[in-house]
Amino acid sequence: MKRIYTFGHEQVNRNITIADIIDNKNKNIKMTQVTAGNQEEAEIVASQNIDMIITGSDWYQEVRKGAPNTFITAALFAGRFITNEEILRGAFDVMMNGADSVLTPRSMDVVEMLAKEGIQVQGHVGMVPSMATKYGGIRTVGKTAEEAMSILKDMKSLESAGAFGAEVECVAEDALTELRKHTSLVLNSLGSGSGGDVMFLFFEDICGETTGIKMPRHAKSWGDGKSIKKELNLERAKAIQGFKSEVTNKTYPDSEHVVEMLPGEKEILLEKLDSL
Repeated sequence: MKRIYTFGHEQVNRNITIADIIDNKNKNIKMTQVTAGNQEEAEIVASQNIDMIITGSDWYQEVRKGAPNTFITAALFAGRFITNEEILRGAFDVMMNGADSVLTPRSMDVVEMLAKEGIQVQGHVGMVPSMATKYGGIRTVGKTAEEAMSILKDMKSLESAGAFGAEVECVAEDALTELRKHTSLVLNSLGSGSGGDVMFLFFEDICGETTGIKMPRHAKSWGDGKSIKKELNLERAKAIQGFKSEVTNKTYPDSEHVVEMLPGEKEILLEKLDSL
């Protein structure tokens, strides 16, 4: 553990620091990052010594409770913070509460604005979901030399703006392997193969809990959370049905689940009520 001051000047322990992350990149030591959306998920991720957690800024404080010593990045969702003032305030809020970095998919001007305030910033390159229509839909980008060079241009722009890293989403693996040689950014690979410095996956994909959508090609499950959740929900439904049934039949609540007045107090109460 490393002893640090947070942006809000609180002394805390962290499993890893920005300096460590950059050093690991230079030594070609692969790191791991997993999403967490609440305290419970964060506790699970932290317990398995994952290097970094990423979460939405709205969920940051809950996630921090579950992972008090883990490096956490708070993502500033584009639609959540619109103006520069809102973005800056959102970033300061999470950083003052102990976030270790923020991620933004916004413009280089926004990245530069945050970096100039001393905030550790990550950008987002490759197939940014909100811009998928630009690529004709959700697909891997960087499969042509021209696209790969465009991604490198974005990386260099992030460097110039003061970012220390970037999420690299759905980029051809061999392209990223080559691009990595030409950037100082710490690259978090999501669906971009082993060419990045940090391997990044979603909690629900790893745990086999993804529902309602097709699993991305890059995702892999090491658990069967979906089946367990199905069984849990059946048990939950059974319990709710039991509650409804016993209330309807007037068998709940019974003497085991209620508290009565002290001896003699009910009679006093009735006298008082009768006198009204």
